[in-house]
Amino acid sequence: MGAGKTSIGKRVARALGRGFVDTDKAIVREHGPIPELFERDGEARFRELERVAVSEALRDGGVVALGGGAVLDPATRADLAAHRVILLTVSPQIVAGRIHGGDRPLLTDADPVARWKRIYAQRRDLYEQCADVAFDTSTGPLSAVVDEVVDWVRRSETPEAQEQT
Repeated sequence: MGAGKTSIGKRVARALGRGFVDTDKAIVREHGPIPELFERDGEARFRELERVAVSEALRDGGVVALGGGAVLDPATRADLAAHRVILLTVSPQIVAGRIHGGDRPLLTDADPVARWKRIYAQRRDLYEQCADVAFDTSTGPLSAVVDEVVDWVRRSETPEAQEQT
């Protein structure tokens, strides 16, 4: 949360001439605002909807921005093994400004940064297991991260990989 998945993902997709899907936004289009889903149906139901959105997005190809909790699902982790996965990281000091006043149901307690740190610590191993490479988004212009990601993707492409994306 707060690492810039959507902003960076859109720009990377544009630079590579590929489609872009943000799975959280796909869920919102189909089922309504995420905070309302959490309140009405609970996190377990949201995770079911997220699993479907991720599966469809990966099947369709292009650049996909996953919600931070998507890796909690073992089937999603298995699906990700067939794709190039980029982990975007951000320092706690920087994330504070990015998540302030946000609409994130898992960060609604009194200290959202402390909650973010706990969530990240709980998920970090899963993120790292799924990722082929990581880029930190804490410093520098967004365009520099986009350029690094695009360069990495282009270097990692093979004819076989291009057919899968």
